[in-house]
Amino acid sequence: MMSETDPKSVQDLTAVVQNLLQQMQDKFQTMSDQIIGRIDEMSTRIDELEKNIADLMTQAGVEEIEGESKVAK
Repeated sequence: MMSETDPKSVQDLTAVVQNLLQQMQDKFQTMSDQIIGRIDEMSTRIDELEKNIADLMTQAGVEEIEGESKVAK
């Protein structure tokens, strides 16, 4: 028994499959955009955190020399 939404021809089936694939592509694109946005936000927050840590180290009298930190005298 076929319902009204069942494809009745090869063209109908092709249209249904194309529509489904387009919906999937749209969802993946939305998810991808959201993930990239979150990565960009995380990168900004990490940069701010690194700057804040560097500022705190400076205030505490710690200098960073050639990748190694040492206490300033």
